[in-house]
Amino acid sequence: MLPLLLASSSTYRRELLARLHLPFVCSSPDIDESHRPGESAIELVKRLAEQKARALTDSHPAHLIIGSDQVAVLGEQIIGKPHTFEKAREQLMAASGASVTFLTGLALLNSQTGECQVDCVPFTVHMRQLDQARVERYLRIEQPYDCAGSFKAEGLGVSLFQSTEGPDATSLIGLPLIRLIDMLLVEGVQIP
Repeated sequence: MLPLLLASSSTYRRELLARLHLPFVCSSPDIDESHRPGESAIELVKRLAEQKARALTDSHPAHLIIGSDQVAVLGEQIIGKPHTFEKAREQLMAASGASVTFLTGLALLNSQTGECQVDCVPFTVHMRQLDQARVERYLRIEQPYDCAGSFKAEGLGVSLFQSTEGPDATSLIGLPLIRLIDMLLVEGVQIP
């Protein structure tokens, strides 16, 4: 088996990949993550996932490289990481009583053959009706400023949900393991 490389500095993705009990290393790709004019959210995450994987091919020529990227979509608007309390409050208040769809782009690149599998896994969160006091309490406790959509689904953020729907709950956290396992099996990787 070729060694696995996670093209990410995300602790969330690293923790998810560790669930598979496969040895892997991490390296952070340096790419431009700008949204291109006219590019759909699905096209964006698929392109960025593949770019992240391909960015590390020269430094890791005989690896299976995993790239992933995620955006949240509210209505027709892409919402990213808030970075600040004010922006997070604004995002959560806009999502109150609405549905937020998380699109996670996933790429598995065999840097030895150049073959790359790319997909997008959607996951939708239906939010509860939220008031500003509840949102602010949540933000003070969890400080999810590095999370698209302004909540941590693996933590207290789940208290903001009415329900969820999608093929793989791990995609919500940023690395869809069910789809990744499918891709790894195509490459002949033995999953414990």
